[in-house]
Amino acid sequence: MPIPDIHLYTASTMNGWKPVIFLEEAEVEYKLTYIDFGKQEQKSEWYMKLNPNGRIPTIVDLSNDHFVVFESGAILWYLAEKYQKFLPTGEKAKSEALQWLMFQMSGIGPMMGQAMYFQRIAAPKGIEDQYAIARYVAESRRLLEVLDQQLAGKAYLLGDDFSIVDIATYPWARSYPWAKVSVDGLNHLQAWFERIDARSKTQKALTIPKPFPAFFGQGDSATAEIENASRFKA
Repeated sequence: MPIPDIHLYTASTMNGWKPVIFLEEAEVEYKLTYIDFGKQEQKSEWYMKLNPNGRIPTIVDLSNDHFVVFESGAILWYLAEKYQKFLPTGEKAKSEALQWLMFQMSGIGPMMGQAMYFQRIAAPKGIEDQYAIARYVAESRRLLEVLDQQLAGKAYLLGDDFSIVDIATYPWARSYPWAKVSVDGLNHLQAWFERIDARSKTQKALTIPKPFPAFFGQGDSATAEIENASRFKA
């Protein structure tokens, strides 16, 4: 069998699922290496030669002189250009895509990530900061309201077509139960969730390397919270 072009290093996190969703939706063959946070593999010498930030995901494009790409948004952009999928054409349309991709990377991800951290990781470890929790939950809600406005009259975030902006944003926004952020009244956002919930390839991707259904409001969240907190050393 031919060796796939893309070697993906990832784990089951909101950022870690982004390239998996792209590759599954694009029907691109890839090799996957699971990075075990419990063993701190993301901080290992061999991995940090690929990704000096010691985070996931990372890809190596074997067909392009083993070119390495890290940072999930950069990976999505690279894959979209390589395979000519899920990225609009035209200068203005591509700029709009980049703007909304950066919105996810600079806003949705960090704010919801902090809401999750203080409630699902710090609190179970005995560090409960109500001020931080209130701040990050409120800001996450505000950002979801921005998404709701953007989705008015649209099937997807850029219009009629599914794009890397949806791929980047969905795992974070859809994990609102894990961040304990309400989406009440955000009807456009909820309809978008339902649309992508129905995409079988995206849902398959969320089981790779392994599923974590509690992120999305399913299953035993109390047990999952303990398991998740144990994965993070700091």
